[in-house]
Amino acid sequence: MTLLKTLNLEQKQAVEYLEGPEMIVAGAGSGKTRVLTYKIAYLIENGYEPSSILALTFTNKAANEMKQRIRDLIGSSADHLWMGTFHSLFAKILRIEADKINYRSNFSIYDTEDSVSLVSSIVAETNLMLENLTANSIHHRISNLKNQMIYPDEFRQNQASTIIEKKIADIYEEYNKRLRENNSMDFDDLLLKPIELFINKEKVLQKYKKKFSYILVDEYQDTNRAQYELLKLLVSSKKNICVVGDDAQSIYGWRGADIRNMLDFERDFPKAKTFRLEQNYRSTKVILAAADSIIKNNKDQIVKTLWTENDNGEEISLVRCSDEKDEAFQITKLIKEQISSKKLLYKDFAILYRINSQSRALEEAFRRERMPYRIIGGVEFYKRKEVKDLIAYLRVLSNQNDEESLLRIMNFPQRGIGNTSITRMIAFARKLNLSLFDTMGRIFEVIEVKERIQKNVKAFKLLLDKYIGLKDQLSIGELISALIDELGILRIYKEENTQESLARYDNIQELLNAVNDFSRVSPNATIEQYLADVSLISGVDQMDSEKNTITLMTVHSAKGLEFPVVIISGLEEDIFPLAPKFNSDSRLEEERRLFYVALTRAQTKVFLTYARSRYRFGEVAYQSKSRFIEELDSSTYSELNGPGSRKTGSRRTKRDFFDEEFYQEGYDDFNQEQKSLRLGSKVQHEKFGVGKVLQINGIGEMQRVTVNFDDFGTKQLLVKFANLRVL
Repeated sequence: MTLLKTLNLEQKQAVEYLEGPEMIVAGAGSGKTRVLTYKIAYLIENGYEPSSILALTFTNKAANEMKQRIRDLIGSSADHLWMGTFHSLFAKILRIEADKINYRSNFSIYDTEDSVSLVSSIVAETNLMLENLTANSIHHRISNLKNQMIYPDEFRQNQASTIIEKKIADIYEEYNKRLRENNSMDFDDLLLKPIELFINKEKVLQKYKKKFSYILVDEYQDTNRAQYELLKLLVSSKKNICVVGDDAQSIYGWRGADIRNMLDFERDFPKAKTFRLEQNYRSTKVILAAADSIIKNNKDQIVKTLWTENDNGEEISLVRCSDEKDEAFQITKLIKEQISSKKLLYKDFAILYRINSQSRALEEAFRRERMPYRIIGGVEFYKRKEVKDLIAYLRVLSNQNDEESLLRIMNFPQRGIGNTSITRMIAFARKLNLSLFDTMGRIFEVIEVKERIQKNVKAFKLLLDKYIGLKDQLSIGELISALIDELGILRIYKEENTQESLARYDNIQELLNAVNDFSRVSPNATIEQYLADVSLISGVDQMDSEKNTITLMTVHSAKGLEFPVVIISGLEEDIFPLAPKFNSDSRLEEERRLFYVALTRAQTKVFLTYARSRYRFGEVAYQSKSRFIEELDSSTYSELNGPGSRKTGSRRTKRDFFDEEFYQEGYDDFNQEQKSLRLGSKVQHEKFGVGKVLQINGIGEMQRVTVNFDDFGTKQLLVKFANLRVL
């Protein structure tokens, strides 16, 4: 390909290698997407049929952008590629082969909210007492077990050692049973079910091994065990697999990703060839030096040295703030100054934070300053209640066994079908082994339900039957428009005329626009195809890079993106790194990789902010600087006190510290009983030994201190009884 002339030597060699298993270690900003794009085009030019290439990505956005680039290179044959996320492509295979695993091809895909709701129903129906465990935490445990490919029986026999864990095993088993009864799968099933399919149906496995003559995997460092097993099953005897990733950007261990998949690739494929992409095209020399000074503190990594021909660039600016409100104020000032002095746009700025709750103060500041912003990964559009409600209608029209969706819309809009009546209907369904949908058709047999409510249920069933009959006669756009009109929900929201109801009205109009756009692009698409598309959309997939707004997101959401200016906020111990996450060296290393990812999103400038105090868990917490700041190469940054002062009233409070003098005054007032105890103090405890003070919370009798002990890790102690001695 003449276009390969635009690649550097390492990129060109990685693209041209077709002799077996290949690992491309692609450092941040090293042109990973470019290499993948050209490699796929190169494969097609060298005789591979587009439909025989399986290219797996981690977001639909990445897949769509890559497919468009390939189309620009080789034309419309790119449309025949099997390219998309693990979940979307294996969901496609499952719909084709559904009958082989006793499913119907119109199965529903449950998101986290649906799955948690199902767990909650099981707990309520079985009257299981699980102490302080929530449905959310139980589902999280089930999801982790699925990611590790541990099934209920194995968990019960080999891991469940307490009564609570054995109850979780029972819930897990019932959860899987209900999913199957509902003809539904959760996200984890989209990886587990294909493994079951391929293991139990050898002919099906051979069909797809023969079909996919070359497999490419993006972001390989973030694959979990199930994804790893799928790849091992599908790779042909020729071992034509190319994985691309960066171990330094492995940040999803908390949801099952296993960095060992990348670190051990050469063990799994002994004849594998490794290429290192080390030239960075994104960032300045200063930003790269800072990132390198951070990541070199990790032990588990593939050695590489990023370099760039870009300019040296500006120093990183470290901004000390008084509290989270002051931090938000300082960030607005920084952005205004940068826009004014460098002629930047709002869309050139991204503010990254470790946890979603940090966005609240930032949102307030941007609204006050009338600065446009958007949050990526907050309440995503397709997760908004009124949107999910309408999608639930479509899911029931497609799959009448989807009990969770049916329960969701039973009273949307209100039909006067109370919870007691619904509970009796469910009991009737369980007793006769019926679906809830079929029970609605026999509602007059449920004698415990009042006649008035029976009529309401019958009317609801007739409405659903009507649109089930219409779904194959109308386009999706026509179907949902007619349904919304008959439900009257737009009229209800408009008549309510509150800020919230009008926002819901706008969201439904936006959904109509989205459905009509889908219908125009795919006029013959079925309702099942639309639902499959919608169910796997993430917040990043919906991101419009052309919109001139400041972007707010967690560092996890920022993976794979880049911005001219990046502001990383909340760089304090217990926030970044997040305390519960680093109870082991591997967790701390993942937090460090997360900070590395945050730094390497920036092209020209980085600001780091931290607060001396922050309102957390209902009280003021005094914060200490993140250890990651201490790890930064001191030549790459300088510290500022912020570009301006936030206006305050004449009365100062313990949360309004705007200069060092008052900060110290407030601090001493806060901690009268233990004046010599300070953030960063070295202390001695009779049992735990020597440690460093990370936080001091509360006052008087209830004052608590968080200490990181050398030999016992982080402990929270009540100062009154701790008998700490300051060293």
